[in-house]
Amino acid sequence: MRRINLALQGGGAHGAFTWGVLDRLLEEPGIEIAGITGTSAGALNAAALKAGLLEGGAEGAKARLAALWQAVGDLGDLRVLRWMRTLFPLAAAAQEMATDLAPVSPTALAAQLYTPYAWGPFWQNPLADVVKDFDFSKVCAAQGPDLFISATNVRSGKIRVFSGAEIGPEALLASACLPTIFQAVELDDPATGQREAFWDGGFTGNPALFPLYQPHLPDDIVIVSINPLRREAIPQTPVEIQDRINEISFNAALLGELRAVNFVKRLIAEGRMPKGAMKALNIHLIADDALMNALTAGSKLGPKPALLDRLRAAGRVACDGFLAQHGDRIGVDSSVDLRGLFG
Repeated sequence: MRRINLALQGGGAHGAFTWGVLDRLLEEPGIEIAGITGTSAGALNAAALKAGLLEGGAEGAKARLAALWQAVGDLGDLRVLRWMRTLFPLAAAAQEMATDLAPVSPTALAAQLYTPYAWGPFWQNPLADVVKDFDFSKVCAAQGPDLFISATNVRSGKIRVFSGAEIGPEALLASACLPTIFQAVELDDPATGQREAFWDGGFTGNPALFPLYQPHLPDDIVIVSINPLRREAIPQTPVEIQDRINEISFNAALLGELRAVNFVKRLIAEGRMPKGAMKALNIHLIADDALMNALTAGSKLGPKPALLDRLRAAGRVACDGFLAQHGDRIGVDSSVDLRGLFG
């Protein structure tokens, strides 16, 4: 049995790529998922995966993931409030079309032109109806994979990792709270003893790897990446520049943790740290940077069924390729060249 941990990135509707990866991974015999860390869309995938595994094994997890993305697809554009879509369908459709066709995306200019607080009591979190359908008795259960969900404390700028009974609907909404689209999610924080506001976990860990360093968890971490680490084209338009800034900032924490993993592995390999003093982690990566480079940042907020299906299919192909090329390295060594990554 090959035991692995999963690290699931956030990226809005592009998280359907992770759905495809997990869908294929669940079909692979001889793999046990021992721990999962997730942020934003990765947090939703992680919660659905764990709940489904406890409900009905691999088939239950596949069904739960499919139900999650069916619900997300039914939301439509996340920048259009649901009550607007219900009461003023023509106006909402016009706004969605304008968003798709605009030469400067609302996402790129949101910080200057829009605040979700402008709606006051009329604002609704479009993801609230999605997360309330999770069975949190299974999401928070001691059985099954260890689950860790990350969010960013607005006041301190520090990461908060939710686990066990701490993971409720609000924790998932906090992890997926893009501040230019959603109002901050407020939760009681035992670390500060007061009610704290939280934003998307991607600012401080996309995803956080350190919760998976616990001794009882395996050494292998499979990262499912949906934010491309590298773009060949130099951004020139305001939209391209802003989108690349966002990608870099959302990858920064992950790269920092990978650099630390590489440092520890080098110390162990050179005999400067005794084996067993710290984990010599094996890092694996499943990604499709070519596809993610081809998609616009605005598509992350427009979970259209055709896009979700395309991403799911791509995720299955990427996972299939990873298993064929690197599956036998699980439990042996890293399939990611960390030294080359930072060279």
